[in-house]
Amino acid sequence: MRRAGLVLRASATIAVLAAVAGAPAVLHAQAQSSAADPVAGPGDLATFQVAPEASPTERLLDGTVEAVNQATVSAQTAGRVAEINFDVNDRVPAGAVILRIRSTEQAAGLAQARAALDEAKAREAEAQLRYRRISDMYQRRVVAKATLDETSAARDAAVAQLVAARAGLEAAQEGVSYTEIRAPYAGVVTRRFVEVGEAVTPGTPLMSGASLDALRVEVDVPQSLIEQARAVRKAAVYVDGRRIEGTGVTLFPSAQPQSNTFRARIELPKGVEGLAPGMFVKVGLVVGEDDRLLVPRSAVVERSEMRGVYVVAPDGRVALRQVRLGHVRGDRVEILAGIVAGERIALDPVAAGLKARRPAKSND
Repeated sequence: MRRAGLVLRASATIAVLAAVAGAPAVLHAQAQSSAADPVAGPGDLATFQVAPEASPTERLLDGTVEAVNQATVSAQTAGRVAEINFDVNDRVPAGAVILRIRSTEQAAGLAQARAALDEAKAREAEAQLRYRRISDMYQRRVVAKATLDETSAARDAAVAQLVAARAGLEAAQEGVSYTEIRAPYAGVVTRRFVEVGEAVTPGTPLMSGASLDALRVEVDVPQSLIEQARAVRKAAVYVDGRRIEGTGVTLFPSAQPQSNTFRARIELPKGVEGLAPGMFVKVGLVVGEDDRLLVPRSAVVERSEMRGVYVVAPDGRVALRQVRLGHVRGDRVEILAGIVAGERIALDPVAAGLKARRPAKSND
């Protein structure tokens, strides 16, 4: 039994020595793995090294959202409003009948035009037949030349009356179509000016609408910025913490006499949500380019009014530092103050926060 105890103690001693001898090799392998991964920080915490990047320099201006397609439809014929199919805030498909005007008078005019066309066709057919008969008789020298000329003139007049009757029918059909007011494009009703039973005349406003699919922003550009704006022709719109890149910039060629500013239109991508005609927004007019510190938005911590990031020191210590944010640019945000180039920040604030709360290990 004593000999067996000595053997077990010797085996345990050898195992401990082997573990101690292999520890430097394990630590060396871990150090090589950490150094080979440029994203992983101390303790396998994903980090991002802050570095200056070239980004546009913008001047903020106030702008107003408006619809590219907006119009007020008016009456093109006289009558009383018989039917209103849409009201304010209703979405209307393109070509839909939004309003009807009583068409009794127009329908009667259409029936009269059709009867006149039938009469003109009959008279033209009779004139053609009479002309052929008189022409044949003239060739057989039965009638005088004057009779042939008279018959030819009557034929030409009948043909002209037929053309006039066809034109009159088209005009009557157009007059009937004026009693149905159709939407020129898909959109939403913004205002209604008439009620059912109200008499209207040509030119009376009936309904206003706008298409929300295509929007743009109008902004007044000071004359001190107009040359830079013409050279770059880029802008973005800021609304509710979002940055919407403009698809085009149109600058008016002349200044407005009252304000000495130049009108500009910023075209927006189709299908932008959260915007409506008449809204006030901020427009970032690009006037140049400069180096800025941009970090991922997901790395920013928001606590009440405080904005901060977790800074990872070279020795692995993690600390929350307050920063001042600038413009949001896609999935990144500009840092105006709080960190400097070359520092590393944690990409996962949750993991960094847990690491920062751990008590520091004692050297004892």
